[in-house]
Amino acid sequence: MHVEYAVLSLNLEDTFAISRWHYETRENLVLRIRHQGVVGYGEAAPNRRYGESLQSAQQALPILSKTLGDRPEHFYHRLELMQHCLAGQGAVKAALDMALFDWLGKTLSLPVHRYFGFDPAMVPATSFTLGIAEPDKIQEKARKGSEFPFLKIKLSGEVEKDREMVRALRQVTQQPLLVDVNEAWNDPKSALNEIYWLADQGVMLIEQPMPSASFEDLVWLKPRSPLPLFADESLTEPRDVVRLAEAFHGINVKIMKVGGLAEARRALETARLLGMQTMLGCMIESGLGIAAAAQLAPMVDWTDLDGNLLLAEDPCEGLVLKNSQIQLSDQPGLGVSLKPEILENLEWRALNGTTEGDARPIATIG
Repeated sequence: MHVEYAVLSLNLEDTFAISRWHYETRENLVLRIRHQGVVGYGEAAPNRRYGESLQSAQQALPILSKTLGDRPEHFYHRLELMQHCLAGQGAVKAALDMALFDWLGKTLSLPVHRYFGFDPAMVPATSFTLGIAEPDKIQEKARKGSEFPFLKIKLSGEVEKDREMVRALRQVTQQPLLVDVNEAWNDPKSALNEIYWLADQGVMLIEQPMPSASFEDLVWLKPRSPLPLFADESLTEPRDVVRLAEAFHGINVKIMKVGGLAEARRALETARLLGMQTMLGCMIESGLGIAAAAQLAPMVDWTDLDGNLLLAEDPCEGLVLKNSQIQLSDQPGLGVSLKPEILENLEWRALNGTTEGDARPIATIG
């Protein structure tokens, strides 16, 4: 099995801000595995919240890829071995995992979601995410998302600023809102007060209201909250789910956090057994990463798979959104591909440090 990677620089359509930081561009890794004439693709979106960077992903890739061996079709125990090979580095683990499933689906002439046995008609409509912004800008962003059944808004943790954003939204739309606090609230009683206020504004759920380290405060908050609380940053691997059931009503699973489709499926199945609500989320990713996560969408209650919609241009083709619902492709594998002009300009590097073909600039999208 031959593994290669390239750096993909993605430009966002607008500055995207959350409580911790803001983005205008993102650098992801795209990788491919070749075996018996079939190529599978994967994407890594490293996130510094989880101790990741582009550099750490590149350093981890040779180590992790060795655990998969030379026979990608013998993947089951290999993927488990990969998860335990290095702590963290969920994004590059996810890239290898999705490339393997893309390869497997193409080898079997089967879409990955059919390999899992899922019904494409069961995919929930996705929300559209609005980063932190001034009132006039948030209204402009909301108009772009007017066709979606739900809007998801990021909060800063500054109460008056956040309330001003929500009030501004309500001047232009009555769409139901999902709120993501990204760990920005620190006092449970103040958090509860804000949740009650947000419930009156048509908010349907709250993601990660407090830091993951404040577990006892989250346990206190759960039975008192008028809205469902969803774990995001608190969830980094499937075994977290059982403990988190004490503090949250639901989980937001991102394949970039937990390390791929196999681990995400384990987390979602565990949550369902515990009676928790489930959501699939994403980082800032191209259509490749979004298509991979979408293979699991029929098994969840909510999807927030809009990372590629925040880009100035998606470097992938084949991902179709209809009536806010991702249409799972009948094509083998993940059902998407990098655009030919993107492939032409990517600088592919083998894990031994060599470069395939002529040296080219890193591809920049948008």
